[in-house]
Amino acid sequence: MTALDYDANGLSSEYELEPAILTLPQRSNAISTKLSSILSASFVDAEIREALHTLDERETRNTPETRRNLRLNAQKEVIEHNGDIIRDFGHVAEQLKRIGSTIESLNRCCEDLREHVAIAHRETGSVLEEANSLFIRKQESETKKQLLDAFVEHFVISEDDLETLTSPNTPVDDRFFANLSRLKKVHKDCQVLLGSENQQLGLDLMDKSSRDLNTAFQKLYRWIQKEFRNLNLETPQMNTSIRRSLRVLAERPTIFQSCLDFFAESRERNLSDSFYAALTGTPTNNGAEDLTTKPIEYNAHEPLRFVGDLLAWTHSATVSERESLEVLFISEGDEIAKGIRAGIESEPWSQESVEAFDGRKSLEQLVNRDLAGVARALRQRIEQVIQSDEDPVLAYQIANLIDFYRVTFDRLLGAKSSVLLTLSTLQQSALRQYRTTMQEYINTVTAHVPRISPDLDIPEFLAEALDRLKALMKSYDSSLAPAESRGTGFVPILLEALDPYLDLCEKMASKAQEPSQTIFTVNCFLAAKSCLSEFDFNVERVIDIEEIIDARMSKLVEYQHAFFLHMSGVHPLLAALTPLTENDADLKRISDLEPFQEQALIDASQILDDFLPSALIDAMENLRLLKNTRMAEDVTAEAVNLFGEDFQFVERKLTDADALYERGDERIDDASEILGPSLRTLFPRTSEEIRVLLS
Repeated sequence: MTALDYDANGLSSEYELEPAILTLPQRSNAISTKLSSILSASFVDAEIREALHTLDERETRNTPETRRNLRLNAQKEVIEHNGDIIRDFGHVAEQLKRIGSTIESLNRCCEDLREHVAIAHRETGSVLEEANSLFIRKQESETKKQLLDAFVEHFVISEDDLETLTSPNTPVDDRFFANLSRLKKVHKDCQVLLGSENQQLGLDLMDKSSRDLNTAFQKLYRWIQKEFRNLNLETPQMNTSIRRSLRVLAERPTIFQSCLDFFAESRERNLSDSFYAALTGTPTNNGAEDLTTKPIEYNAHEPLRFVGDLLAWTHSATVSERESLEVLFISEGDEIAKGIRAGIESEPWSQESVEAFDGRKSLEQLVNRDLAGVARALRQRIEQVIQSDEDPVLAYQIANLIDFYRVTFDRLLGAKSSVLLTLSTLQQSALRQYRTTMQEYINTVTAHVPRISPDLDIPEFLAEALDRLKALMKSYDSSLAPAESRGTGFVPILLEALDPYLDLCEKMASKAQEPSQTIFTVNCFLAAKSCLSEFDFNVERVIDIEEIIDARMSKLVEYQHAFFLHMSGVHPLLAALTPLTENDADLKRISDLEPFQEQALIDASQILDDFLPSALIDAMENLRLLKNTRMAEDVTAEAVNLFGEDFQFVERKLTDADALYERGDERIDDASEILGPSLRTLFPRTSEEIRVLLS
């Protein structure tokens, strides 16, 4: 194998060549060096591998001739390729020469053009300067024209717009308010012109705009007055134009206040006419007649209903009037306040006379002024009703009805309203009438005090007084008295409507005997208690009456107790034994006492036996005129208990006395024959028997 043979891996030929080379003699250093360089070359190197692959691609046969001419062939091929490159670059050079000549031609043309432009520039320079100055003057003229147009558009009001603002024949519509707003802005912006060098223009414009503004506000003021005259009397709803006009007019506080005064006077007349129309059923000034409702005077024969209808109409009119004005003074109160502040700034001289605007306060004041005429007519009519009737119940009911509406109007209009002051005066008048008529009733009864009826029933004047009191309590219960003071609030009424009659009943009872005196008094107080108990605000007074009744019932218990003692024959025995003590000396004295003598004791026992069968019936007969049967039974039962205790006391004393005698005579064989029968033998009833028989 030769040195150029190689396998697929390019390695086996090298390893096979090495032993052969090693066996060759070293002929010269050049060959040795070359071999060393060949052997030291690594076929793994990328360049060598690429060269070998290129050689394979050329399909060169490995022959000695080929190996000898390999280098020459490679060099020849390189030379041929270089020649091709040189020829190609020659063509490029020729093209570049042609491009260079073209560029030179273009440069010459540009130079010619530059010379022509310079000549033209020299020839047109003056024309351009003149055109430039004309262009600048044109820009200045356009700027001045724009300023003039803007000035005219902002500060000059057209004749048509001025006619809309000042002519009485044009309507007050959106166009009027738009022009008015623009005129106000012009007037305000004129102050800017006063700060310029030429103030005359600003002064002239301000003077003209001031006159136009005054004329516009006067037109608006007259238009509002006209609209106020045409407002619906029943539902005076302010339309959008009126509300807007008032907001704008607020910028002139003096005119605005005059407008409100005119409105108040107009509404006062209209409401007064409406009040008389509702009262009598006559048509109003506009000729309208409401046929769906009856006139209020139709119910004049029923005073309470008549007064209620008057107050109800007034309340309805007040609510309608307030709701109509609330939209202006509450919903749009801020806008009016802003307008008034702006007006004060424009009219500094009116600052002291014009107060800060309070929407709610102004609303209450205006409604109060609108209702002033109604309040006067209302007072006149209700006072006639109060003075024409002498029924205290009716006067009190009217007072409570007025108080109900007084509280309502207080919440609606405030404490300083003329309607509220009128109602307060009417309420006091009704209460005075109530007290006067009530005192007349009392004086009439006091002048002729009747006698107690045989059945001990309550007198007629007390029954009438309780009926009136019940009506008064019903009226008070339906009133708006505060819950915490309902009890104390009705006390003055009780002092006038009940207490004098109860005092008269006690005065009548003082002339009767017991138990009629106490039974009559208890019957009267029971009737008063029954009447008062129907309403919870009388709790304290009911408790006081119950205490009085309990005290009277104690007297009846004493009477029944005394009845049992006297009718049973026990009273003499009890009276004789009560002073004695428990010692033996007093016990020995019992048999010597007169009530305990044999015959007297036998008589007492017989009386007791005769009394017991009908004792309860007889006792209940004493209280049969007491209207409360249960109380009569309780009184009798308590008296029976007391009688039982007294009888037990007598029984114990007699038993102790018999026991003492038996112990003292034990030496006597037949003591009973010597001493006679014992006390208990003569008076054999026991306390248990008494309780059973009287139970």
